[in-house]
Amino acid sequence: MSKKVLFAGGGTGGHIYPAIAIAKGLKEKMRDVEIVFVGTERGMEMDLVPKAGFRLEKIKVRGFKRKLSFDTFLSFKEMFVGGIDSIRILKKEKPQLVIGTGGYVAGPVVFFATLMGIPTLIHEQNVKPGITNRILGRFVDKIAISFIESVKYFPSSKCILTGNPVRPEIISADKKVALKNLNLKHGIPVVLSFGGSQGAKKLNEAVIELIELIKDREDFQLLHITGQKNYERFLKDMELRGINWERLGYIKIKPYLYNMHDALACADLVVSRAGAITISEITACGKPAILIPLPTAADNHQDFNARYLEKNNAALVIEERLLSGNILYEYIMQILNDKEKYRIMSEASKKLGKPDALNKIVDIAVGLLS
Repeated sequence: MSKKVLFAGGGTGGHIYPAIAIAKGLKEKMRDVEIVFVGTERGMEMDLVPKAGFRLEKIKVRGFKRKLSFDTFLSFKEMFVGGIDSIRILKKEKPQLVIGTGGYVAGPVVFFATLMGIPTLIHEQNVKPGITNRILGRFVDKIAISFIESVKYFPSSKCILTGNPVRPEIISADKKVALKNLNLKHGIPVVLSFGGSQGAKKLNEAVIELIELIKDREDFQLLHITGQKNYERFLKDMELRGINWERLGYIKIKPYLYNMHDALACADLVVSRAGAITISEITACGKPAILIPLPTAADNHQDFNARYLEKNNAALVIEERLLSGNILYEYIMQILNDKEKYRIMSEASKKLGKPDALNKIVDIAVGLLS
């Protein structure tokens, strides 16, 4: 008899990508399992879930603003509607398991699943859980956490340390092949910098300053990803400063990279934000990092993620308000010029990596389905 698993989570890629990874892992483990996603019309799940080949059911629900406003009342209204939608979907789909991956979408679906006696599992990607998962943790059967420090926010008896699911190609990518694919040179360190899929304005500005400092040197190769919407602006700003990066063979500027596994494989050092999936991929590859947490991230969770890596000697952290090309250059050279520091950071990063996270989460799900 086939089983049905319902996934609830959405809004941002940080909640959706892990859900899709777990869903694909379940399909590989249990060929006859049926997967259904629940999301909203406003989140990235509208695009990502169908592209991954899964059915998406929609509910109306929105997150709460921290300040009281008209939006707060709209949120209460949509929470009520979202609850009714969740009950309707749960009764129609009759899943044997509900998995929540965070975000306000997961709240009503997972909560009502617990009231209806359906087995439930939530996955927390960050060091500091979001408010939705913190509340749901009291009611669900199992909690998969990505960092050991997260256990203090949940009933410890329900927690299982798994890590974040990382795409298989991230772990299996070959450095020599990656260098060739990205047209980078052997023998010169590679610094990979990016601000997430949408880019980061402040990081882009600092990298332009960095390029001015290194344009006549070959201390390292720089592969910088601007984000699609920032690419033209980035090139214009470099042009205004008289920099022609196309003549600098050791500097590569890309708007976006679909083969991010190649970029991580050939990188000796990563400069990035501190989103949960990003740092999970960095540590799975055992790369030292310079992290610039997004200061506007919900519950300041990126700062908690970054500080966790810093505390464990796997990263250096620069607050966005202090970020500049000079600071970035100083931190990069501090790591690349000190072989012992580089070794310690690489080993610490690898130690924090959880390349088997997906298998562990899938095993928990299979256990709840049994």
